[in-house]
Amino acid sequence: MTKRLPTAGIDLLDVEQLVLTEAAEPPLPSHDAEARDRVWEKAIRANPTLFDGPVVACGGLEWLGSRVLRLSWVRVTYRHYALRCIPGATALPSLFVNVAQPSDDGRVLAARMSPATAAPGRWQLPGGSLEPPGEGEVLNESALVGQAARELAEEVGIHMRAEELKLWIVTRGENGSVGLTYLAPTLPEATLRAGLASAAEAERAQGREPELDDIALVASPEEVAGLAGPHADYLEPIIRRFCERR
Repeated sequence: MTKRLPTAGIDLLDVEQLVLTEAAEPPLPSHDAEARDRVWEKAIRANPTLFDGPVVACGGLEWLGSRVLRLSWVRVTYRHYALRCIPGATALPSLFVNVAQPSDDGRVLAARMSPATAAPGRWQLPGGSLEPPGEGEVLNESALVGQAARELAEEVGIHMRAEELKLWIVTRGENGSVGLTYLAPTLPEATLRAGLASAAEAERAQGREPELDDIALVASPEEVAGLAGPHADYLEPIIRRFCERR
């Protein structure tokens, strides 16, 4: 018998296996769709770097057995999340991957989003929203870890083979958003800082602003709390879990 998960609070879920199932986007009343579009167009005027690209949302989570989690996913675009601003409307939770990148002295890399992003100044783990599979492709565990490795390379300039990353924790937090956190092998601090500088240089060479403008290596939840600016809701619980593991 399957068992559905509770939905309150920020959850850390210990998962050994994911079962991925595609689901259809729920029908949307026309008045909600019109209100969503108005909110989205206003957001675009405020931040022209936003784009309505394809993205994967979470359709639901349920346990199939001990540490086996079924994750249903839905194809939407970024515009979908404007529904969060519409009273009475319901947006699907977002779905993202990120990477806990430890240094060789036992700290974890936290990254700050640059002013040009949708979350300027926010401290979080390197990562990003999931992209839907292309034609003839599937969204499976291999694709998930591949996207996590790509985010780490693009944002922090750290190139890991997908098999070097291990699914560690699944988080569920604000707006029900679901994050798949992968644990990377340890690296020296100098390597991490050189990687960020290299990634930023590569982005600027393409005429783009880097997604990250700073990193910090943190050793405790208290150090996370000391980072100036907003924090992703999962950051402190993830660092706390890492410290307990260590």
